[in-house]
Amino acid sequence: MKTKTIVLIHGLFVNNRSWKEWENYFEAQGYTVHTPSNPGHDGDPRQLKMSIPSELKNVGFDDTVDNLVKFIDTLPEKPIIIGHSFGGLMVQKLIDMGKAVAGVSIDGAPPKNVMAPFSTVKIVWPVVNFFKGNSPFLGTKEWYHKAFFNNYSKEESDALYEVVAAPESRKLARDPLFKSSAKLDLSKPHEPLLFIAGSQDNIFPANFSKKIAGSYKNKNSIVDFKEFEGRSHFICGEKGWEEVAEYILNWLGKLN
Repeated sequence: MKTKTIVLIHGLFVNNRSWKEWENYFEAQGYTVHTPSNPGHDGDPRQLKMSIPSELKNVGFDDTVDNLVKFIDTLPEKPIIIGHSFGGLMVQKLIDMGKAVAGVSIDGAPPKNVMAPFSTVKIVWPVVNFFKGNSPFLGTKEWYHKAFFNNYSKEESDALYEVVAAPESRKLARDPLFKSSAKLDLSKPHEPLLFIAGSQDNIFPANFSKKIAGSYKNKNSIVDFKEFEGRSHFICGEKGWEEVAEYILNWLGKLN
């Protein structure tokens, strides 16, 4: 694969600052790396928590896709795209649209046509809660400890919360449940996809990530799956993230 451009796509409840180590890692391997921010997510998470952007009330699925497409269209070549959580769904959508040469979905959210398990619905209910309207969501330290930082002590989790956690759009979280644009064609030919899961992920269990990967039906297209033992939903930031990045690097190398 001649492409040397990577776009890293962040998920919900964090922003593009969470990719800094990954950006450095892949740049050291000779890639040009971009870490675009979703609408309403740009800045230092500490500042965003103190002054929640009003823009988050209106940010939806299509806005986020359009934002990424416009960015990718400015690049000199079709990129490799790597996304975490909701960013994993963005990867699937962009591959569906033919906007990348390969995609990696890490602990990725499902498209509209793959139903999430009750355990996922239960843990993300605070953000999708329909009774809250489109008011921006900011998870508590307790919620992040349960959903994201469950491999850390509460004290460690609280420290991570300060530097990682970001306010979120409820509309963006809900849209894939209803938007027809969040339904993907899982039977057509597509560029290579790698799905990565963590065995301790409390938002998207590893067996669910495997189900999403298994939903792709074109026999001539590459769909691979890898589960990392003991990793949480914070797989891209917790200890041992380098092993995950190296696995992706080697997977990309095999596509050449």
